[in-house]
Amino acid sequence: MSSLLLKCLLGALAVLLIALLSRSKNYYIAGLVPLFPTFALIAHAIVGGERGAAELRTTALFGLCALLPYAVYLLAVFWLSVRLSLAATLASATMAWTVAAGILLLLWSRFVPAGN
Repeated sequence: MSSLLLKCLLGALAVLLIALLSRSKNYYIAGLVPLFPTFALIAHAIVGGERGAAELRTTALFGLCALLPYAVYLLAVFWLSVRLSLAATLASATMAWTVAAGILLLLWSRFVPAGN
């Protein structure tokens, strides 16, 4: 239970930091906070502890590939932000991320054998 509480506190801290930074003169730094590996640390600790080094390496490699859907999301936000409302921009960018992530999952499951 304390592990779950710690995970919740880390998430809440990240949201608080984003909110505070977005109000500062260096508001753009708020875009760096979600890239702090809070959840990656949790995932890697669990996978490394429960599965082993080979699976941790595969998880890290997949994490690198997962940067591609995030890049698609950011490019969509960048391009759509001057063309659509905030809500439409974020909804469209989220849909673009979902499509890119789906493609990544399909390609990964097809070309990366299970256990690697």
